Amino acid sequence: MRKLTQALLSGAYLCLSLIVALLLLRVSGGVAGPLAGLIGALALCYTAHNLFSRARSEALLKAEIASVRDAHAILITQLERIDARLTEVVETVTDDALRRSEELSSEVHMLEDLVERLGERIEGRFLEVGHGGQGAMAGARRMGFPVAPPANHLLDEIKDALADNRIDLYLQPVVSLPQRRVVFYEGFSRLRDATGRIMMPAEYLAVAEPEGLVAAIDNLLLFRCVQIVRRLAKQDRKVGIFCNISLNSLGDDGFFPQFLEFMAGNRDLAGALIFELGQAAFERRGATEARNMGRLAELGFRFSLDKVVDLDLDFQDLARADVKFVKVAAQMMLDQLDEVDGRLTLRSLPDLAAADFARLARRYGIDMIVEKVESERQIVDILDLELGYGQGHLFGEPRAIRDAVLAEADPPADFLRGELRRRVGR
Repeated sequence: MRKLTQALLSGAYLCLSLIVALLLLRVSGGVAGPLAGLIGALALCYTAHNLFSRARSEALLKAEIASVRDAHAILITQLERIDARLTEVVETVTDDALRRSEELSSEVHMLEDLVERLGERIEGRFLEVGHGGQGAMAGARRMGFPVAPPANHLLDEIKDALADNRIDLYLQPVVSLPQRRVVFYEGFSRLRDATGRIMMPAEYLAVAEPEGLVAAIDNLLLFRCVQIVRRLAKQDRKVGIFCNISLNSLGDDGFFPQFLEFMAGNRDLAGALIFELGQAAFERRGATEARNMGRLAELGFRFSLDKVVDLDLDFQDLARADVKFVKVAAQMMLDQLDEVDGRLTLRSLPDLAAADFARLARRYGIDMIVEKVESERQIVDILDLELGYGQGHLFGEPRAIRDAVLAEADPPADFLRGELRRRVGR
């Protein structure tokens, strides 16, 4: 169609030029005038055609640009709708996943409790029927139930584990909030029986404590933590380790003087090793334990309080005892939250805003650590309280330190080996 239009326009221009030439020929009577008129008419028609074509092309281009803009606007609108829908779907899926995760976690904990109760019942049945219950015990073990062996047998296993140095060190990260950067670890001890099975504290503490073996386990854990801190210091890794210390260790006149001498020889690690004891133990400490805590503090070592059950803390007393950290369980902290007159407070401290609790602690040089954090829902509410650090399975489970790493460290000190032999009786 465009070629036909061009042909018709060209024919029209040629006819117009010939008419002009004939008119000039008639008027002038010569050939030069008509020829010049013909050329001029053709040039004029060509110029007019170019101007017309350009104007028409520009009009078409503007129309196309307008159409593209309209299409672009429609596309943006559709993309915004799609984005909004995707955001809604993602939020729904995330909330549903969190809810299912928490429900699954609750179900797992419930099953663990049921299995533990069943194991206790089977153990009780075993103790009642004597030798005839051994078959039930063996059957329970084959089924995977956490059935504890008889007390005397378990005591022998604990003593063997201590004598053979079958105590593993587990580390769990403590992270800064809200960055979640690992800045500390907490050390835990786990015993292994002769078959390599891990014995959890809930299994052996009730038997080990009356025999005075818990202090031996704690003391070996202390030494393990010193080993790891020394190794991390060699690697220039600036992290600290929380290590439990018991009142028995602090008040033992036979063990503590040698332990203090050992720590004095490692006082360069004071900034990286924090001794931890429970709130109840801290409040029960006597003059001997308080004096020995002071001796460790004189060497530069710091203390931490965990197993907190009462938030009405005497920060001034804690500061005098060189306590620099306090750990509070996440769920306990959340259960303490209460809204009064539009202000978020703590039930134990109704006159203090919840967000001011951590600020008050920091005035005394004490940092708050929220522990046992299990879910993202918990951390969302906890961040509003401005707590400095977090610990729990959400940030990382306790991991065993490889035997090879401990083997590279120094063997237990002579006084510690003597302490273990004395308590184990071997």
